[in-house]
Amino acid sequence: MTDHRSPDARFRTSLLEENDGPATNPTENSTMGEIIAERFSRRAFLKGSLAVSAIAATVSPLALVAADDARAAEGSAFSFDELEAGIDDKHHVAPGYDADVLLRWGDPLFADSPEFDPVRQSADAQARQFGYNNDYVGYIGIDGSADHGLLVVNHEYTNPHLMFPGIVKIVEKDGKKAAELAPLSKEQVDVEMAAHGGTIVEIRKEGGKWQVVRDGKLNRRITSNTEMALSGPVAGHGRAKTNADPSGTKVIGTFNNCAGGVTPWGTYVMAEENIHGYFSGELPAGHKEAANYKRLGIPEGAYEWGAHYDRFDLAKEPNEPNRFGWIVEVDVNDPTSTPRKRTAMGRFKHEGAESIVAKDGRVVFYLGDDERFEYVYKFVTAGRFDPDDRAANMNLLDDGTLHVAKFAADGTVEWLPIVFGQGPLTAENGFAGQADVLIETRRAADLLGATKMDRPEDIQPNRVNGKVYVMLTNNSKRKADQVDAANPRADNAFGHIIEISEDGGDFAGTRGKWEVLLKCGDPAVADVGATFSTATTANGWFGMPDSCAVDSAGRLWVATDGQGPKATGRTDGLWAVDTEGPARATSKLFFRVPIGAEMCGPLFAPDDQTAFVAVQHPGDGGEDWEAFGRPSYYEDPSTRWPDFKPDMPVRPAVVAITRQGGGKIAI
Repeated sequence: MTDHRSPDARFRTSLLEENDGPATNPTENSTMGEIIAERFSRRAFLKGSLAVSAIAATVSPLALVAADDARAAEGSAFSFDELEAGIDDKHHVAPGYDADVLLRWGDPLFADSPEFDPVRQSADAQARQFGYNNDYVGYIGIDGSADHGLLVVNHEYTNPHLMFPGIVKIVEKDGKKAAELAPLSKEQVDVEMAAHGGTIVEIRKEGGKWQVVRDGKLNRRITSNTEMALSGPVAGHGRAKTNADPSGTKVIGTFNNCAGGVTPWGTYVMAEENIHGYFSGELPAGHKEAANYKRLGIPEGAYEWGAHYDRFDLAKEPNEPNRFGWIVEVDVNDPTSTPRKRTAMGRFKHEGAESIVAKDGRVVFYLGDDERFEYVYKFVTAGRFDPDDRAANMNLLDDGTLHVAKFAADGTVEWLPIVFGQGPLTAENGFAGQADVLIETRRAADLLGATKMDRPEDIQPNRVNGKVYVMLTNNSKRKADQVDAANPRADNAFGHIIEISEDGGDFAGTRGKWEVLLKCGDPAVADVGATFSTATTANGWFGMPDSCAVDSAGRLWVATDGQGPKATGRTDGLWAVDTEGPARATSKLFFRVPIGAEMCGPLFAPDDQTAFVAVQHPGDGGEDWEAFGRPSYYEDPSTRWPDFKPDMPVRPAVVAITRQGGGKIAI
C-alpha cells in the first residue's frame, strides 16, 4: 500500500471516530466492563439488593426520590443557575456569567505578526499566529499572579475542509452526491504543519477582562518544525536513529498534542496522542518495527505530509514513528529553549499529563492512552520536587518509574511497574533493555496483564480530597457478553468516570481502591443504565466525558466530546459534577459550545475567578443539523468565504468565562 488514504477518506470530521481508533489491542486481558460487571453483581447480591428490598417494603419509591432530590439540592457545591442544553451555532454560558473569546485560530501573537487572512494563508504567517484546534489550556502565573501570566495551549490537529476554501467538491458516486476533498498542495501541508503544536502567550486581566499581550517577551509558537531533543532512556538508542538524525537525539517537531499539563516547577508538558495518522508508506519487508507499529495503528496515512516530506514516509525513514508518541516538556521561561521529549514517561497515544506532588516529595503524573481497550498509567519521578530551586527540578522527568493500572473486581487497583527485567519484561519476550520497554509501552502493559479500558482520556488528581478522576469517553466495541444486568453497558456509547483513592492518600503508592463515580448518558432511557443522581435535571446529564478540571476548592468539572444532534440531541459542553456528600453524582450544565465543536480545556485560574475553555473545530459536522443557519461547506464551499466574518463559528477559540461583577466561579 504505497498511497495514503484517498482524499475523501481524509475527512477528519469527527474526533470521536478518529480517537475510537483501530482497536489494536490483541490481548485477552480483562476489560473494565467485565470487572465492573463482576464487582457490581457481587456487591448487589451482598448488600444492594437486600437493602433496597427492605426499604421498599416500608417506604414508597416516590418518597425516596423526593428525599434524594432534597438532599442533593442542599448538599451541592455549586450555586449557579443551570444552563439549558440545546443546539445552535453559538456558545452559551450560565446566567450571571460572561464568556469572552480571548484567542482564535489565526490571531496574531507577536507585535509583527500578520493579521489573519483565511484566503491568503501561509506557513510563515501561521507560525506567528494562534494555531488550529486548541485543546489543552494551562496557566502559569508571572510572579505568582492570578491576573497576569502565560497561557499555554495545545493545537491538536487540523480540519483542512474547514481551513482552506475551495478544496471540498461535490461529486456523484453511485447515483448519490458525496463530498470529496481535493489533495492538499505542499503549501497547504506547510500551513497544516505550522498550525499544529502549541502556543505560549502572555495574558493580563484588565478591568475584569483578559487581554493578549502581543509584545510579551515570552510569547512563542511551537510547531511540527520546531527542533526538539529526545531525553531519558530512549535518547541515542538505535531504534530512534534516522538518516536525518544518526544521533537518535534530535527530533523535528511535535503533533497531535491533545491534553497536557503544567508541572509544579512551572514548565508546560504536551501530550502526543494520535500519531498514527501522520505516517504513510510501507516498511521494508520483514522490518523489525512492523509489529510495534501495528500495535499503534501506524501507518494510517490520514495526512498527506509523507507526500512532501521523507520523514513521514516509512519506506524512507522507518524509525521516525519511534520518535513520536511521547510527553514533551517546554521551559516557558526561555523562548529559545529546546523542548524535550521525556521518554521515561512511555510511548503511546497520550491524552494528558496532570501531576501532583506526593507526600515524600516525588511527583506523580497520571496518563491516559486514548483508544478503545487501552490502559491507564502513572509515572512517579525518582527525584523529589524542590519548591525553592526550579533548576533542580528541570530533569526530574528523565528518571522515574512508569506504572500501568490493573483494576480488580473487589474494588482494588494495583499499579504495576513497567521496568525491564521485572516479570515478563525480559529478553525472552523481545526486550533488550528499558528503552525497548518504553518504545513498546503498550506491548509491555499487555504482558503485565493491565486492564483494558474504554478510551482513557483526561485523568485528574484532586489535591483537596485526595482522589483521582479518570475520564473514560466510550467504547462502541464493547460486546454484550462482557457485561451483565448489573452493568448494562454493551456498546458503551456514553462512557463513565472512575474515582480512585490511593492507599493512605499516597499518590506515589502502588495500590488503591476504585469506584464508578458516574455511568454517563440519559437517565431517562432505562437501557442506557446511567447513574446520575435523581437531582440531575434533563439539562444536567451528559455523555462522552473527555477532559476535566479540579478547581482550587476541589470541585470536579467535566468537558465532553462527541455529543451532537444524532448522539445526544445536545452540543458538547462543561458540566459541574458533585463528588461529595448527598449531592454526589449530581451534574449541572454550565457552558455549551456551538454545533460541531468539541469542549476542551477546561482550566481554572488560581483564584477561581476565571474558567478558560477551548472550543475545538466549531462547525464541523454541522450538516447533521438542518437549522445550522449557513450554507454547508459540503454543499457549496465557495459561499463560506466571500462573506467571512471573524465571529463565524469556523475558528477554534479559547474563551474566558468570568462572573458578572467579579468573584469566584459558581461559589
